[in-house]
Amino acid sequence: MSHRKVSVIMGGTSSERQVSLASGEAVLAALTEQGVDARAIVLGPGDDALSMLAGADMDAAFLALHGKLGEDGCVQGLLELLGIPYTGSNVLASALAMDKLKSKELFRLHNVPTPAYYVVDQASAEQLADVHGSFGFPVVVKPRREGSSIGVSRANNLMELREAVELALAFDSSVLVERFVQAREVAVGILDGRVLGAIEIAPKSGMYDFAAKYTPGMTDYFMPARLPAARYRNVLNLAERAAEALDTGGAVRVDLLVTESQNEYVLEVNTLPGMTPTSLLPKIAGAAGYHFSELCLAILDGAKVHSRKPERRLAADTLPATPAAFEAADEASAVVRRYGAARRSQRSRTA
Repeated sequence: MSHRKVSVIMGGTSSERQVSLASGEAVLAALTEQGVDARAIVLGPGDDALSMLAGADMDAAFLALHGKLGEDGCVQGLLELLGIPYTGSNVLASALAMDKLKSKELFRLHNVPTPAYYVVDQASAEQLADVHGSFGFPVVVKPRREGSSIGVSRANNLMELREAVELALAFDSSVLVERFVQAREVAVGILDGRVLGAIEIAPKSGMYDFAAKYTPGMTDYFMPARLPAARYRNVLNLAERAAEALDTGGAVRVDLLVTESQNEYVLEVNTLPGMTPTSLLPKIAGAAGYHFSELCLAILDGAKVHSRKPERRLAADTLPATPAAFEAADEASAVVRRYGAARRSQRSRTA
């Protein structure tokens, strides 16, 4: 491992700040245990993130951030500008994965099945009955750009839908209304393009909400997921396709629904999965043979600056280094344009 000094970046300003702090503290302890010179950078409201990152003495950044302004490409962009290698996906993939609408649009483009949906904002919420139309119930309502099931609720009728939309709009300016699918919840872990396995989540409350995710004892986990071998492979393949559709990298968790009628749907892709004691990725990686500290080291080994191009020296004769060369190039382009115009004119006369 070439990174001598590592900063574990945690906290942030999103509604997932406390989850991020828990992830960051666990990662920091694991890296320190493995002999890594790791230190914490805790971002918070009002902090100048750029100055804090630029002033830190680090060779790499381990991102333990969750939610907006941390998981969505913003901090990744700052690190790209500073030339500091960081863990996780690049700026674009991070932004796409955080945006549930854009993720779903790309899933559909790549033939990755995902539950039917529509989008509501503050203006269209005033005509919610007309917007919803014959979409049907029940539905799941969620903020467009949030994680950890924050602001997510189920609605069984129009009155509950109005309340759910109002709640979700408190966390985001845009809301996703998604058709409820009766199914098992399954998560697939991926590390640097290698699929690690799938875990089944069975919340005792019936819904995998924030409390079920982070309260020990409120959810049962089955690793591997209780699926026939052929279907298990299909789930892993679908998760891999979803991650590839968004061009993700590093450690990734893909959340899916698996129905009794042999259908699978992708809900979302998480580019900075939780690293808390109850988080899914460490459970999946553990079954694949990774101790938690080994998982942290493996994630750290993948840290990089994605926008850095390999150095390549161009031959001198390929560069138009003089004004005369630029003039010659312009003249050549003009000749091509005149030729094209003459050919089009000739075809129109003979047509």
